[in-house]
Amino acid sequence: PEDWIICEALMKKHILRKNNNYKHIKLFLTDVDGVLTDAGMYYSENGDELKRFNTHDGMGIYQLRSKGIKTGIITSENTKIVEKRFIKLKMDYLFQGVLNKMDLINELCKKENINLNEIAYIGDDINDFEALSNIGVAACPFNAVEKVKNIPNIINLSRSGGDGAVREFIEILLENYT
Repeated sequence: PEDWIICEALMKKHILRKNNNYKHIKLFLTDVDGVLTDAGMYYSENGDELKRFNTHDGMGIYQLRSKGIKTGIITSENTKIVEKRFIKLKMDYLFQGVLNKMDLINELCKKENINLNEIAYIGDDINDFEALSNIGVAACPFNAVEKVKNIPNIINLSRSGGDGAVREFIEILLENYT
């Protein structure tokens, strides 16, 4: 049984992924903590909250935008740090303090006149589960919780959040885009 699990994982990574065409993706969404960051909460002596972002992920966001794919952040947190990262990356949407991500995604579909199948989303924890289970292309970082990793058809990435997972997902999406 263990060999079968290994074979399935290798097939998903090297065979099935290569045959996917993601030209239908019109909107890319990402969570923050555990995806764009390493899920760590850093505090200065003065109580300032700090987050570590990966510049490779930022270049990936730029690549999506250059293809005309809209980008957005959906997070349950509400911080100025995330707002500053959003502005720096020149993304289209920022939603902070979101408790039900799926409701928000359905609203975005109406606003953008797209369907769920035209959305790519990367998340890592149980608050992302419903969205990841219902959108077109779902991915999770290596350090995602097991419940998320076990969503049918989710792309399990080899990189952890804050360590280029978003960029890895974007490269998969763009591999067969042109």
